[in-house]
Formats: sequence, C-alpha cells, structure tokens
Amino acid sequence: MNELHARHRRVLPDWLALYYDEPLELTHGEGRHVWDADGNRYLDFFGGILTTMTAHALPEVTKAVSEQAGRILHSSTLYLNRPMVDLAERVAHVSGIPDARVFLTTSGTEANDTALLLATSYRRSNTVLAMRNSYHGRSFSAVGITGNRGWSPTSLSPLQTLYVHGGVRTRGPYAHLDDAEFTAACVADLKDLLGHTRPPAALIAEPVQGVGGFTSPPDGLYAAFREVLHERGILWIADEVQTGWGRTGDNFWGWQAHARNGPPDIVTFAKGIGNGMSVGGVIARAEIMNCLDANSISTFGGTQVTMAAALANLTYLLEHDLQGNARRVGGLLIERLRAVGAQDPGVREVRGRGLMVGVELVRPGTDAADPDRAAAVLETARAAGLLIGKGGGHDTSALRIAPPLSLTVAEAEEGAAILEHALRSTR
Repeated sequence: MNELHARHRRVLPDWLALYYDEPLELTHGEGRHVWDADGNRYLDFFGGILTTMTAHALPEVTKAVSEQAGRILHSSTLYLNRPMVDLAERVAHVSGIPDARVFLTTSGTEANDTALLLATSYRRSNTVLAMRNSYHGRSFSAVGITGNRGWSPTSLSPLQTLYVHGGVRTRGPYAHLDDAEFTAACVADLKDLLGHTRPPAALIAEPVQGVGGFTSPPDGLYAAFREVLHERGILWIADEVQTGWGRTGDNFWGWQAHARNGPPDIVTFAKGIGNGMSVGGVIARAEIMNCLDANSISTFGGTQVTMAAALANLTYLLEHDLQGNARRVGGLLIERLRAVGAQDPGVREVRGRGLMVGVELVRPGTDAADPDRAAAVLETARAAGLLIGKGGGHDTSALRIAPPLSLTVAEAEEGAAILEHALRSTR
C-alpha cells in the first residue's frame, strides 16, 4: 500500500470505494487519455463516471474557467448571475420541454432531490414510482428511491417507493417476451400497481440505467407508461444524469427514445455538462417549477466558474456534433465488442447505444453473475493501459464503457483490442 492510499484509509470512510487492488492516483489528462502519479498513460473509457464528456483538459473549457476565475468565482443565487442565466437559457432551449424553467445544482443527487421535492409538492403525495435496478444518488431521499441493493444502505426514507418492471430487458419475469409483449406486460403491471396504492406523485426513471449496468427497456416503453401516468395526473421524471447531452448517439436526451406521448414533466441532469466541474440541474414546466411556496436557493448551484465551464463545454459539444460522433464511433465499438463477446461463453450480452456500452459477464454455462471476473478484467485492462468501469444490480455483473464523446475510431479500436485481450486472459 502506497503512502497516499494509507492516508486515504486513515481519514476517509470505509465505504468510499476505490477501484483496483492498487488504487490509482490520476494526476493529469489530455483528450481521451490520463496519466497516473507513476507516469503511466491510460486510454480513458470511463471518463470519471461519465463526467469527462468532451475531453480531458479541453482548451475551450480550460480557457473559460481561467477567465471566469480571474473575474469572480462565486456570488450565490441571491444575486443576478449572467453565466447562470446564459446556461439556463441554452439548457431550456435544448430541453424539449415547453415553457421550461431551469434550476442549477451542484450534482445529480441534488438535482434528483429537487425533482422529488417539486413532484411531491406539486402532487401533494409522498408516493413515488421507481424502476427496479435503478440508481438516483446518495442522499437520503435518492437512496430511498434507488432500486439497487448494492447502493441502498438503508430502508428508511421520507418517501413511499413502489418499484415497477421494465428497466431491464433481458432479465426478470418478462424477459422471454418480444419487445411489444414486454412493453404490454410492463404497462399491465403498472396499471395493476396503481390500482393498489394511493395516487403517486411521479415515476422517476433513467432511460438507460447507469450504475445498474447500462440496461434499458425497449424503445417506447416510457411513452406507453406516460400515457397511463398522464391519465392519472402522475408526473414523469427522466433522470438524464448519465444519458443526457447526446451520449446515446441516436438522441440528444435518452427520453427521446420514448417521446411518442410528449416530453417528461421534469428532467434532471449533471455529470457530463460540466466536463468535471460540479454542475447539475432540473428542467421542468413553469407551473411545476414554481409550485413551491417557500424560499429555496442553492449556495453553490449556478456558481459563475462552473457555469462558464458548462457553457463552453455545451457549445463545443454542439458545434462539433459530438452526438453524431457518439453514434458513429459508438456503433463501431459496439459491433466490435459484440464480435468479441460472441466468442466468449462468459459474455452474456453486449448492450448499449452510442458511447454507453455494457458487457454483462456470467459464469459460463449459467445465468449467474461473475463479479470476480469483472474485477479481474478491470485489473487486466488497467495493466494494458485501459480504464473502464463496472456495475450491475440483482445478481448481475457488467463492464461499463463510456469514454469521452470525442473518441476517435482509432482509439475505439485500440480500447476494444485491449478489452478483447483482457477478456481472453481472464477466462
């Protein structure tokens, strides 16, 4: 154990997990690469948990942060704040939500907290529908709606949470059905559930479940849910903390794969928009956003230096069509990994869209999760110069691949080759 790791263990919580048997200290990055304290260079296929969205040390973001820092770092939401208004206008414009209002926060957890506050206040109900295998943050209320036991340390909650089928396509009681039958069965289950409870405030759902291993329902499932919810006045909250800003390639927002019955009532976002700076937020129709009858602020939400970073980052993403790049390069990467997986009896599924790819691992000949191999693949890939993530929920284990959206074809091929080697050497 090196000196920094020993200090970490002495002063930080035991539950603050670290990757790798010998944890890395990353000291700097550029483009899609990072370096550790020993000078080793890695191709980054996880981006600080989908947070370094465009590139490490992107000059446009670095310049915006430096210039803003030289003027003023922070003033709070109690004063007019031009960078915050500028970003809110841009986000409202691309949101797809009519008459949108935007509240800026510091994280996805805080954004989801705010969405729950709005929904429960607007609907005067503390009952929330959530998806099985979901993850929504680490605060008390967010843990209370998280449908993933590995990330839910308490059963206590200010909310009554009811869990719905549908977030995981290839497992569970409806996995054997085709897409149309799967959707119909999940809708029938939702209707039945609503017949047994007091009217809920909202359904919160990730279009692609992040921590759960990059699982997703058939396109259109949440549109079908939306029809049922709308009839009863129940709000739909789309948690876009990991799926927003074009990462899925085909769409700018993950919810747009489920848009037949209109946009969500509330959208939450974070991670990639700040490219590493602490930025999150909530988008909602004005009548919902304005429903609170008491004062509220976010001391650090919307602070000038983070807004400058987010504005520069979003501008770069749009001007360079990184959504299109995610679609093109991500499609090639998924095809390459599916070819690798087809030759490996321990790969149950390669799934995802754009640059959000999951490789689910099982013990060969079974349908049981193989977390030991997932850990071994992470270690082997790291030794070969590739950083990836892992996740999964109920009896699942998956490798999580989510590089910056500026990934090149050559880098995608390089990473896929390293991952193929890691999978072969850990069979």
